[in-house]
Amino acid sequence: MKITSVETIAVSLPMRRPHLSAVQAAERVFIILRLHTDAGLVGLGEATVLKEWGGPHMTYYGESYKTVALVVSAYLAPALVGEDPSQFQVLHKKMDRAIKGYPYAKAALDIACYDAVGKALGVPASTLLGGLVRRRIPITHSIGIMPPEKAAAEAQEAVGEGIATIKLKVGLDPRRDLETVRQVRKAVGPEIAITVDVNQGYPSPREAVRILQEMLEHNILFAEQPVEGIDAMAEVSRELSLPLMHDESAWTAQDVLRIIKLRAGDIISLYTTKPGGLWPAHQMAAVVEAGGLAANVNGSGETGVGNAANLHLAGSAGAVRHACVIPITSLEGKGPTKIAARVYLDDIIREPFKYEEGCLLVPEGPGLGISLDEEKLAKYRVAV
Repeated sequence: MKITSVETIAVSLPMRRPHLSAVQAAERVFIILRLHTDAGLVGLGEATVLKEWGGPHMTYYGESYKTVALVVSAYLAPALVGEDPSQFQVLHKKMDRAIKGYPYAKAALDIACYDAVGKALGVPASTLLGGLVRRRIPITHSIGIMPPEKAAAEAQEAVGEGIATIKLKVGLDPRRDLETVRQVRKAVGPEIAITVDVNQGYPSPREAVRILQEMLEHNILFAEQPVEGIDAMAEVSRELSLPLMHDESAWTAQDVLRIIKLRAGDIISLYTTKPGGLWPAHQMAAVVEAGGLAANVNGSGETGVGNAANLHLAGSAGAVRHACVIPITSLEGKGPTKIAARVYLDDIIREPFKYEEGCLLVPEGPGLGISLDEEKLAKYRVAV
């Protein structure tokens, strides 16, 4: 089987509510990619882009949907046409020679290759990643920055729909952060896990330690990226008993090695996008596990295409031991939840993923295990 052509489509789904964070990302337009083959099979991929977000100190850069469309058409597709989509390692080397960086664009092609090859072999993408270590993926409900009483009410509703972990976006106002944690803990009770995601919002390790120490009395499970950079995270880690998760500072396996060496944290936030696709994400997860750290899969509000990739990664990576921050995909008038992890009011896939007792189930069909709704794709298409 050979790759014959690549097609990109920009889409924007209606959101259930704004999801505010210390990053203040404004644009929610993603790229859906179709990878065509000479076998007549089409692989689906997604670039869940965030142009306002990136790594610490400008080490990694966000991408926009227009950036991805250009990079794919001008550089990546020409490098891969005529290649065998099952040769994942070779394809990544070819993409890296064609253009350095742009992991979101490369992730879309990588995911589409896994979908096409899985369809050709009649096996799920997770089988191509080594097989499932878990089929049920516990889901975290993420709450953006909002008034504490509204956050508490939403958390309570999500728990009522089966969620066992609540993530709170913080980092703009320490007093509001503390009050939000206090009210959410009171609303959900002692058994529900609460995490906080600062998105590098605290200005110094000393300030981060002071604020997080106060949060400890409300029994938070861990704090995600309170400060910018691995060195600053290591300072916080030395002063706190609270586990720390790296997100903005963990994009590659090499980043994970440095975090382990400096004892700068305990948990790594895995994405399909940051390292450039399922192949490098799985390599990254292996380093996490070998280093004695844990991980979750922490997406960016993917559509059903990207979320299928999230589920295959979460199900096949042994290091994933924490609830994952990915959407519970819902269609207009049809979905397993009304509030819990529901990012969008509709989607572009035909069926939502199965949801049971706070967990999404990894799709069992070949490739990603999904199919596109062409009418919805046309409805939510955006001009590039």
